[in-house]
Amino acid sequence: MITIIDYGMGNVGSIKNMLKKVGYNSIITSQISEIKNATKLILPGVGSFDNGIKQLSDLDLIDVLNEKILNEKTPIMGICLGMQLMTKNSDEGKLSGLGWLNAKTIRFNFNQDSSLKIPHMGWNSIKIEKKSKIFQDMYAQENRFYFVHSYHVVCDNQEDILTSTFYGYNFASGFERDNIVGVQFHPEKSHKFGMQLLKNFAENF
Repeated sequence: MITIIDYGMGNVGSIKNMLKKVGYNSIITSQISEIKNATKLILPGVGSFDNGIKQLSDLDLIDVLNEKILNEKTPIMGICLGMQLMTKNSDEGKLSGLGWLNAKTIRFNFNQDSSLKIPHMGWNSIKIEKKSKIFQDMYAQENRFYFVHSYHVVCDNQEDILTSTFYGYNFASGFERDNIVGVQFHPEKSHKFGMQLLKNFAENF
């Protein structure tokens, strides 16, 4: 069962609907017992880093997530803030992240003469940096996804970078290590590209 973690900070309904469109049922839950039984997990997120970690902590979800991800190796996808929460920390707050990858989250930092606005918002292309089951049948096309974010992830290990995107400079718009995948963009808002990516996560990852 694909389990979408509801900690009050994500487009959970949109993700569930998109999964249904590609033929997969899912549940939305914050119940520890249901998360323990999950075969695949999605950690969505919109909002601030510290608030996201606090919400997970207040719901007593951090221990069960660590068990599922680090010990049981349950596949998980982090979306937007969900991806950022998987890093060690963020410029946006003071609390420690989940720390599943050697990575941190920083604010976009452009030259003073840059006309680029923060947040980075709208459609943008991604470059796939390494082969992954999450992008099966997607290599022969330009893949475009919808972004809304002011912060982005910096990976200590370059081999963890799954995709990159250019907005003023190249940044890691996706990472993957073992059973963990994170995407900065919103597949649930990205039409056919998002549908294919979620289908691949459900079928192959």
